[in-house]
Amino acid sequence: MAREDNRRGGRGRDETPEFADRLVAINRVSKTVKGGKRFGFAALVVVGDQKGRVGFGKGKAKEVPEAIRKANEAAKRAMFRVPLREGRTLHHDGSGHAGAGKIVMRSAPQGTGIIAGGPMRAVFEMLGVQDVVAKSTGSQNPYAMIHATIDALKFQASPRMVAQRRGKKVADILKKGDEAPASAETAEA
Repeated sequence: MAREDNRRGGRGRDETPEFADRLVAINRVSKTVKGGKRFGFAALVVVGDQKGRVGFGKGKAKEVPEAIRKANEAAKRAMFRVPLREGRTLHHDGSGHAGAGKIVMRSAPQGTGIIAGGPMRAVFEMLGVQDVVAKSTGSQNPYAMIHATIDALKFQASPRMVAQRRGKKVADILKKGDEAPASAETAEA
């Protein structure tokens, strides 16, 4: 076992830092078999460190606690990092979709809070976002809403990431964003 941990880079440390988790949905599912119906449970869980990492997972089992445990493990494996501005909001607006579920999210000034419904709120809380405005349209299915929210978050980019991708300095990226509205105003006049 120790040898296996070393190959993964574990080196005797604890498995992961402390993560918060939120149970978003639990669903009773049934399977019809020859003798009748067999019931099980499906759980949808969002996990995050509340510092910019988030993931979600699904788990199914015959008992609720086992389904939640499986969903937690799947969510921890699927975690990814999202850059946050000032550690409290998004860098830019975004939208995402999954199936019939569509969401739009916008960064917000300090003190706004999380203005988002149901499953989206769980994702933002586990991510560590404190100020955001989000709207969901289309499907109200929690699975579709979380998929759409994650889809939108995967396209978030900080000015540093954009500058690195373009081979420029961060100041050039931020300066160009400030100059664009001024040149648009002179063109209209």
